[in-house]
Amino acid sequence: MPNIVCNIIETCIFSFDNKQPLYLMLRRSKDEPAYPDAWQIVTGSIEKGETAVQGALRELMEETGYRPLKFWIVPQVNTFYAVRNDTLNHTVIFAAQVPPRTDPVLSDEHYQFCWYPIDQAKALCIWPGQMQVLQLVHDFIVSGKKTAEFSEIIL
Repeated sequence: MPNIVCNIIETCIFSFDNKQPLYLMLRRSKDEPAYPDAWQIVTGSIEKGETAVQGALRELMEETGYRPLKFWIVPQVNTFYAVRNDTLNHTVIFAAQVPPRTDPVLSDEHYQFCWYPIDQAKALCIWPGQMQVLQLVHDFIVSGKKTAEFSEIIL
């Protein structure tokens, strides 16, 4: 029977350009062992002793240099099975709003970034879960529904 673990976070980063929401997509370095050259949202591991929130904020800073203006837990958990270690992985999802018209400072893990409207950002994703995350953030956080109010994490 597979082990069930929850040690991965994903963070969808957005900003506004003249009231239009744009989503940050990162392209993994070509020499990354896992999923080289793939486009993705911020993805990383929760380190020992960290909460999911702490891990998400650390990964956000490490991969982009951003400190969020606002931060939310997204009402979604991505799940995937990893054959190599027979684990069922649950991924905690966050959203982060960052200042408009700013560029991320990329780590060695990524070599390219772009700000895209929702449909273009989703089209770059290789994983259905990340497409769903982008849409959920767009529909329930960015649009300012009650979900955004109830799920915001005050930093």
